[in-house]
Amino acid sequence: MAEEEIAAAVELQGLTKRFGADVTAVDSIDLRIEDGEFFALLGPSGCGKTTTLRMIAGLEFPTEGSLRIYGEEMGTLSPNKRPVNTVFQNYALFPHMTVLDNVAFGLRMQKVDKAEANKRAQEAIEMVRLGQMAKRKPNQLSGGQQQRIALARALVNRPKVLLLDEPLGALDLKLRQEMQIELKSLQREVGITFVFVTHDQEEALTLSDRIAVMHDGKFLQVASPENMYERPANRFVADFIGQTNLLEGTVEDAETVCLANGARVSVANDKAEGAKVAVSLRPERINVHALDDKPDGPSLEGVVSSVTYLGTAHSYRIAMDWMEIEVREENRPSRGHFNAGDSVLISWHSDGVWVVDN
Repeated sequence: MAEEEIAAAVELQGLTKRFGADVTAVDSIDLRIEDGEFFALLGPSGCGKTTTLRMIAGLEFPTEGSLRIYGEEMGTLSPNKRPVNTVFQNYALFPHMTVLDNVAFGLRMQKVDKAEANKRAQEAIEMVRLGQMAKRKPNQLSGGQQQRIALARALVNRPKVLLLDEPLGALDLKLRQEMQIELKSLQREVGITFVFVTHDQEEALTLSDRIAVMHDGKFLQVASPENMYERPANRFVADFIGQTNLLEGTVEDAETVCLANGARVSVANDKAEGAKVAVSLRPERINVHALDDKPDGPSLEGVVSSVTYLGTAHSYRIAMDWMEIEVREENRPSRGHFNAGDSVLISWHSDGVWVVDN
């Protein structure tokens, strides 16, 4: 007898959400999120990611399809009857309550004994490393501390799935990066499933075990961060995840693409001969050389049109007759760098290119 399949933390089948007759926000998506995953829904504004999260939360109901949490069909169950909790970008802390009272509020609404509610709330506050702040009011906390308290309030109810709707969006860059580390560490500590909505590609790559890229209500690719970045499924994903150069070309055979300028690039692909494609070439996979420094392998000649100093790297725009290519090279003081107007060669390693549909 075959082993019984373990229920997914969240499973969507043919999930669709329409608003009125003309707007399809989510268009028949299928997805399986495993127990204990840190899963990101990533895409531009209006792609359907927040609507998907709201359906999991019970704040919106599907027009069609199935939505199960740990094997149980959610249907039109209200949010308080689902084993989930949600953290929003707006922390929504009660300003007149102490941190402890804010975190314990949900437990008290569930008629949990006051002493037990306070004990669990204090444990949750300790979990987010703010135990010493329990008696303070929200306006006495920084933005990052308020976000941690919002997380503690969501976790104190011991949900099976924690939903996060751009929870770091209101923080400045440095604090957001610090909170990314804290959030991933917290998820590993509590061990529950996190489903995270963001439009920030770097944030999704940093935090997630897997990512689903959404566009126009559909999933374009579901993969690990590494696979998503190194082997994007199509042009939109390649361009949306990080930065890339998309070199137009035509497939000659399973090992070669002829670029628009006539240069040939050796790159394995499974496209039909004659297919119009784009070769994705990440800026950090490109090397810049002086004209007299002939690199091994394929190269293209161009002129540096602009140089931007980024601290740890220089970003170059290399102009050619047929397009501009962006290059990002790590700084090496012993070598120096190129200047605008320099004629150069660019080269790349074979593992730095990937073919996507045009």
